[in-house]
Amino acid sequence: MTIDFHAHPIPENFKIGLKNMGINPIEDDGFPLPDWSITEHLDFMEKANIDYTVLSLPSPHIHNGNNEKSKKYARLINEELNNVVDKNKDKMGFVACLPLPDIEASIEEIKYSFDELGALGVKVPTNSNSVYLGDKKLDKVFKELDNRKALVIIHPNRARKVPDNVITSTTAALYEYPTDTTRAILNMIANNTMVKFPNIKFIVPHTGSFLPYMLQRYKGISNILASKGMMESVNVEDNIKNLYFDIAGDPEPIALDMLLMIADEEHIVFGTDYPHSPAPVILNKKEHFEKNEKWKTIINKIYTENGKRLLNIS
Repeated sequence: MTIDFHAHPIPENFKIGLKNMGINPIEDDGFPLPDWSITEHLDFMEKANIDYTVLSLPSPHIHNGNNEKSKKYARLINEELNNVVDKNKDKMGFVACLPLPDIEASIEEIKYSFDELGALGVKVPTNSNSVYLGDKKLDKVFKELDNRKALVIIHPNRARKVPDNVITSTTAALYEYPTDTTRAILNMIANNTMVKFPNIKFIVPHTGSFLPYMLQRYKGISNILASKGMMESVNVEDNIKNLYFDIAGDPEPIALDMLLMIADEEHIVFGTDYPHSPAPVILNKKEHFEKNEKWKTIINKIYTENGKRLLNIS
């Protein structure tokens, strides 16, 4: 059984909501929303030998400062996704989107999505209008998720301020996505988020992004700052030991090796990034990954065992 933890629907209410909130994906991410349909997604799953997919909304995040519109479209999107998966229960489920940084509306949407729609978890952006994961403003939301032992899929969102006229500021997927993911996880560590909310099952995208490189640097510099009273001391290992990581993107030939230096084999799951990554590209990468003898002893954990444990599938 192969489970895909990083795949995106493009529901109609998402497109309508972005338009009505004045959020342009090309301006925001430097990349248009790809075409998507449930029929094409199921066809891709069959060709890729994927048995089950966890659908999570892509960027841009559905908030531009208007709480009412964000709340409205989060509800419409989640209900639309529920209708999609309800017709394909044996093949897929979804994680709900939240109108962050609106705290009370997000808690309301968690309750509705879990209790009424049967969502598998929630998707959260690395930042929502510059409120980053790890910010104490979000603690009430994470408390609700912790009480539910929730699955939380993290997805990058472009930072509100990036330098102009450099290649890294063009298509967000090139640099800003892994940068913002790493920024958010470091902020979560600094604020002890994973220790405070130990029951949440966080999935970090794209083979950990830049975290395998940054973690040791963070440990060294944070210890110096803590010794000078410039920040609180936290136990980095206690914060990262329960994180999960998907391998969407380019795990070979370097990224997965680096990830395994900071994460154990039981905390890595499969992801495709479909449809943002085209089906033929994913199929080629997947075939190469499966033929690589290097991963022979862990591929079943990545494809099947770890994911079944996250989703409580016997």
